[in-house]
Amino acid sequence: MFDLTGKIALVTGASSGIGRASALALARQGATVVVAARRVEKLQTLAKEIVAMGRESLPVAMDVTKKDTISSAVNKTVEMYGKIDILLNNAGVAEFTPFLDLTEEQWDKTLDTNLKGCFLVAQLTAREMAKHKWGRIVNIASIASGGVGVGFPSVAHYCASKGGIVAMTEAMAIELAPMGILVNCIGPGVIETEMTEGLLKDPKQAEALLARAPLKRAGKAEEIAAAVVYFASNESSYTTGSILYVDGGWLAN
Repeated sequence: MFDLTGKIALVTGASSGIGRASALALARQGATVVVAARRVEKLQTLAKEIVAMGRESLPVAMDVTKKDTISSAVNKTVEMYGKIDILLNNAGVAEFTPFLDLTEEQWDKTLDTNLKGCFLVAQLTAREMAKHKWGRIVNIASIASGGVGVGFPSVAHYCASKGGIVAMTEAMAIELAPMGILVNCIGPGVIETEMTEGLLKDPKQAEALLARAPLKRAGKAEEIAAAVVYFASNESSYTTGSILYVDGGWLAN
């Protein structure tokens, strides 16, 4: 099960956290993995790890707020491997700012990166997938995406972007299904990454953050990567337009 041999995967935000763990997980299952992010040195290190497994990997520079860098990365991938089968749309930013202090610049930066960037990468990649009538797109949202009865203060811009990803995933799934492209979404809970490192290092903040989760711990990036592998594989062939929350039971509490 979950054999990805012969598949070409593109992973955005691959330099750390969920993106990095997912790139390694996809490679372990046999995929060739194109790793994309702004921090190219970290990508080169990751690509070497993947090659050491006996898999192929191509590091490419990408800033998802700049369409030309997305086009370049997609074109390089197609030129090198002839297709793109799997996309993990993971690149994102988060910062805490009270709503009344939130600036337009902060709003634009977050929405441009998390939502518009997700749209641009998905659109350009899906056009390539449509040529081969097969594709898997996995978008990373969050438990902080609205509609689940839980509010998150000081991250209105982040929540808006992630809620948009959930809605966009559903719309994409309907439109792309006739082309053989499945589109799903993962909503991580509190995961140990660079993004949450500062919060989890503070005992009081960590306790407050994890109090709602029945498992009473932060998740690991590898636990999100496992869900990515499922959505990327043939085993998810009857699943599209869904959101899978991997949150330690947070939303069940």
